[in-house]
Amino acid sequence: MKAEKLRGRVALVTGGARGIGRAISEGLVRKDVRVCLLDCDQQAGEATARELSTDHVGSTVQFIRCDLAAGDGFETVREFVARAHGHLDLLFNNAGLEIEKPFELTTLSEWDRIMAVNLRGPFLLTQALLPLFPADGGAIVNISSIHASRAFPGSVAYACSKAGLLALTRNLALELADRRIRVNAICPGYIDTRMWDEYLSHLTNPDEVAERTRALHPLGRRGVAEDIAAAAVYLASDAASFITGTDLIVDGGLTIRAHS
Repeated sequence: MKAEKLRGRVALVTGGARGIGRAISEGLVRKDVRVCLLDCDQQAGEATARELSTDHVGSTVQFIRCDLAAGDGFETVREFVARAHGHLDLLFNNAGLEIEKPFELTTLSEWDRIMAVNLRGPFLLTQALLPLFPADGGAIVNISSIHASRAFPGSVAYACSKAGLLALTRNLALELADRRIRVNAICPGYIDTRMWDEYLSHLTNPDEVAERTRALHPLGRRGVAEDIAAAAVYLASDAASFITGTDLIVDGGLTIRAHS
């Protein structure tokens, strides 16, 4: 079996300041990967880069500020990575935005913003960074969602953006195969992150909802960011060298239930 050889490689993680993105960044640092952490939150991004560098002596974690929703700045990101490292081996399109709202109340501006962050951003950023991948290839991991294949109330824009990200994953896997760049996606279920906490904070019965969602999982718990990070690091590693164009569901068995 091939080992997860990642030492010395260069990775970029979007939405890397918190939650799943931070967990992915930390998982990579533990493998001695040089990480560029991209986020729209300057303060949180700088703090995370500093903390990861301090906690893991000898690691290289750099912060790049970029707002995917703005639709520009991607060339600046490419120039930063090229200047700092000369190339890029691994790209993790993780940054995401969700708005819980019924279909008939979702505005055009809300739809456009979700699409800009969750789908257009990964498309444009991947396009901008593609020239930095070396001749012997690399790996791209897109963080989609179980919303891409399952319907949940009040999530139509988010679901469409995540389904689009799966289509982007499959098509890039095909088009980039001759360059030895593997492209895969992960579909998380309920994960305990700040986004989940914010969702609960707006409910009148957060404890009840938290317990109900926990009980839906055959494995008896909701996921944590480290569950997704472990899968992402695996898909980026040489241990997954024959895996491309697929989506890996990481949801504690949530979507295999016939009834809830």
